[in-house]
Amino acid sequence: MREEQRLAVEAAGGGAALSRREEQRLAVEAAGGGAALSRREEQRLAVEAWEALFRAQTVLFRRFSAAPVWQGRSTREYDVLYQLSLSGEEGVRQRDLMDRLMISQPSLSRLVDKLVGEGLVLRCPDPRDGRGALLSLSDSGLAVQRRIGAGHAKDVARAMSERLDPEELRRLRALAEKLVGDDGGGTR
Repeated sequence: MREEQRLAVEAAGGGAALSRREEQRLAVEAAGGGAALSRREEQRLAVEAWEALFRAQTVLFRRFSAAPVWQGRSTREYDVLYQLSLSGEEGVRQRDLMDRLMISQPSLSRLVDKLVGEGLVLRCPDPRDGRGALLSLSDSGLAVQRRIGAGHAKDVARAMSERLDPEELRRLRALAEKLVGDDGGGTR
């Protein structure tokens, strides 16, 4: 605890040793964070923060889904194309793609089969594992991903920067990455 805080406590007649919780509360107040929270208040705040995050994601996703950039594709199809664009020419195994997209194996299989059938995705044997296959974008798949991606990126940038300044965007990114931790699916 800082000396000024200790003097203030003593001046108020509190010369006795402070509990760890009281020291933490004073440190939070000194840092401009207000009073420390009880466990119940902390839990309520965490739930409210989650609900606000979920609402924001839902509202923005609906807005992005309604945008005229998708060229007849679903957002899920675009997600597959986008993730494959990140993997480069070497491709990615379907199970790794499933983890990145947080989608079930049967749903991803149907999407991949459709995109392979349309010539947007290539499926090649995995040289490291004869049982598996690697997925990658065809030239036409890359062109579709880039066209859709350019419009989608503009929509995302507009929506985010309408309400948040660059410093808030950096903080939001850092907080989201902290929440996800090592469970992020390898998308970056």
